[in-house]
Amino acid sequence: MTTIETSSTAVEPAPGEVVTVADHQHVHLRSPLSLKPHPVVLEERARRAASLQLRIADGITAFAGSMPFVYLHIALFAVWMVLLESRPWPTLTLTVSLEAIFLSTFVMIGQNRQAAFQQAKADHDFNEQELELKTNTELTMQIHRLTTELHTQAIESPAG
Repeated sequence: MTTIETSSTAVEPAPGEVVTVADHQHVHLRSPLSLKPHPVVLEERARRAASLQLRIADGITAFAGSMPFVYLHIALFAVWMVLLESRPWPTLTLTVSLEAIFLSTFVMIGQNRQAAFQQAKADHDFNEQELELKTNTELTMQIHRLTTELHTQAIESPAG
């Protein structure tokens, strides 16, 4: 059974009942079964945790994509331009250019990692779906065979 929770109450819907939530409240669906992470997600987590280089790249990428990174740069560049150097532009331009080179490299690392992860997940899902299709086809063939046998038996031995 699925429980639908709004921000103020929990409702147990009757089987087949349609539940609507008014006033744009947040709806959370809780399934009685806890969702397990995708196997490819678990493999990727383990692979990334095992490599120091990947953990460092993940940390840098996470920080570089955050607002604290922006605030830190605003503060550092403001202090540099206003207090430390009277003519900061040549050095500042060099520093910002080098930083952009390194940050774009980390963005590309992240994109490559995401593409590899999506491909691994797609491959896993394809294999699982093919197995399910094969199983369903076999079950359908068995049901057809049994139905044909029952039909044949019903015709050969009419109930009197």
